[in-house]
Amino acid sequence: MRLFCIAAIAACFCLPTMASTQEIPADNAEMAALYAADQAVRTNIDPVRYRDRAFVEQMNADDAARRIRVRALLDAGALQTGEDYRAAAFIFQHGSTPEDYLLAHSLAVAGAAKGSPGAVWIAAATLDRYLQSIDRKQIYGTQTRMVNGGEPTLEPYDRDLLPDALRTASNVPTLTEQDAGLDEFKARRRAAAEARP
Repeated sequence: MRLFCIAAIAACFCLPTMASTQEIPADNAEMAALYAADQAVRTNIDPVRYRDRAFVEQMNADDAARRIRVRALLDAGALQTGEDYRAAAFIFQHGSTPEDYLLAHSLAVAGAAKGSPGAVWIAAATLDRYLQSIDRKQIYGTQTRMVNGGEPTLEPYDRDLLPDALRTASNVPTLTEQDAGLDEFKARRRAAAEARP
């Protein structure tokens, strides 16, 4: 019995040391590069560029190529960390089908479960985009639309389903903050339109 107690005490001291020697996986460098390329084309872009058919076609082709590569990484088990899954969610968020957006949502949820704080917001955004793609109302208010060159809008939007506390927990602005942000966006668009010759 005394030998068993000594072995149990020794195990208690050794287990934390053994657990701490397990390697924490590193973020996948290729996934990080694909994410950086995805974001680079969308950063500080003049909205007028979206009227350039060649630019949009090239961006869509590049997005599709990135989705193919990310899917291969996912299928190969090469995505390991919360950041890998969060980055992959952004790639599929820039897809073109409901399936792309649903996969993006699943990737974001996995990223959040693996500890990526940034994955929480993209989980909300991907769900909103998925819902809109199947002709349902968004529920977080992350997606701004401009239909046929009209005014930016968050509609269709079920503003009553979620309380602001859940939006805040998901790193999404409150309804009041969203309305103020939308008003500011509209004002910037009007000012830019007036400044054009």
